[in-house]
Amino acid sequence: MRKEQILTKIEKFKRCGQRFLPEPVCEEILSFYDIPTPPAQLARESGEAVELARQIGFPVVLKVISPQIIHKSDAGGVMVNLKSEEEVERAFRKILENAKSYNPKAEIEGIYVQKMAPPGREVIIGAVKDAQFGPVVMFGLGGIFVEVLKDVVFRVAPIDEEEAREMVDEIRGLPILKGVRGEKPIDFDSLSQAISNVSRLVVDFPQIEQFDANPVCVYPDRLYAVDARIILE
Repeated sequence: MRKEQILTKIEKFKRCGQRFLPEPVCEEILSFYDIPTPPAQLARESGEAVELARQIGFPVVLKVISPQIIHKSDAGGVMVNLKSEEEVERAFRKILENAKSYNPKAEIEGIYVQKMAPPGREVIIGAVKDAQFGPVVMFGLGGIFVEVLKDVVFRVAPIDEEEAREMVDEIRGLPILKGVRGEKPIDFDSLSQAISNVSRLVVDFPQIEQFDANPVCVYPDRLYAVDARIILE
């Protein structure tokens, strides 16, 4: 995918009045900016989901993809840690049932079959378009810690990898990333690069009003953006 193709997709969604980009499109964009995501593909029926899970490798996560269902978990549209073909088939049917119950008018584009990332230290990388400063990048501890601890820092975009590393060093939870009780430190270079690349993304596409990747699971040798969201103006 090239920048021109990304712009074409963004403009297409804007013309349709759709502000939330589907997760498969978000991950295509992240791939262009060298931000790794777990292997994933879209399935439109249960047999296809089973075959994709077999190819990707268990365990997997299933997520509903629908323009009318933004908060998938609220709709019962996410099933995690599926370890067998039987579990995938049951989860596929259950997610469709939940989605239709949540919003009978929802258009279901398919079910996303994604490799389940191993446990890692969770961070959030985000950005928002500020009326005064333009795109602003945010970084902090991710997962449930975002709401509880609010341990986040901000920079006006774009930033380079050195500035991104300074952001990482500023959070109160830095010792968690450095490793406690014998844990190895995370891959700070990959994390700094990812933060810098997100800053380039939101500068390149001013149509983006809000971006967040949460959680980003970081390991001693790599990272994965497990879940990403892009909201257009």
